[in-house]
Amino acid sequence: MEVGLVLMGAYLGAGFAALGMGLAAIGVGNVAGNFLAGALRNPSAAPGQTATLFIGIAFAEALGIFAFLVALLLMFAT
Repeated sequence: MEVGLVLMGAYLGAGFAALGMGLAAIGVGNVAGNFLAGALRNPSAAPGQTATLFIGIAFAEALGIFAFLVALLLMFAT
């Protein structure tokens, strides 16, 4: 009975970690959308902010990858 409870907890935790992947996608959309809104307001400043855009996307995507790794560890390491 205890093994089933531990397995259920691992799968539940993996599901919650998988939510992090979706939230990372929302974060990438936020970063790109805000950059686009700013670039449309001031097109001359857009080239100077491109590096910041890529850094923000990389950080948001890294959180999604970490959430994916945690989900895999919880599912297959128990």
